[in-house]
Amino acid sequence: MADVFFTWVSAFRIVFSLLFLVATASVLLSLPIEKMVKGFLFWVKEDLGQWGPFVLALSYIPLTILVVPASILTLGGGYLFGLSVGFMADSIGATLGATAAFILGRTIGKSYLISKLRNYPKFQAVANAIEISSFKMVFLLRLVPLLPFSLLNYLLSVTPVNLSVYVLASWLGMTPSIFGLAYIGTTIKDLSDVTHGWNEIYTIHQQFC
Repeated sequence: MADVFFTWVSAFRIVFSLLFLVATASVLLSLPIEKMVKGFLFWVKEDLGQWGPFVLALSYIPLTILVVPASILTLGGGYLFGLSVGFMADSIGATLGATAAFILGRTIGKSYLISKLRNYPKFQAVANAIEISSFKMVFLLRLVPLLPFSLLNYLLSVTPVNLSVYVLASWLGMTPSIFGLAYIGTTIKDLSDVTHGWNEIYTIHQQFC
């Protein structure tokens, strides 16, 4: 009897967590996101001083979990802090965000993700390839971003890849694109150009849900 009770409690926690995540994402999509991100980047630039790169890196975590285009933060890193510091903040932040989403997908989101992916033969082929050569496949998927960054974190979470292999391969594979976007960010003259890509959220959100 006790085992049945704890099973129901665990199921309730999973369902509640997923509903909370979906509700939070829906609320965010209804807000003036572009204006909010622009205000956030302005705040980081003007008010945080030496803490700015640290806060920018941490901001990757909630936004990546909510399947938000990470390229905006990456451009922002180059725009705000220059190439060297911006690249470091972006690289650390993208890795932290990817790791957080992976852990979330592998734990409370696993059942939901599997139910969404079971009818996609291509994903099963990727999962089989990762089982054979985890590091190489994750590295290549990051190096050649065939899928949006935030979605790929969740897709990889339900493959057999080990967490430490996932983190290292992701970091190395993302490095060239992060460096390129950070460099582009250094050439941007106005914050409006950084936040212009937020209309991508709607397309990605529809694909994911």
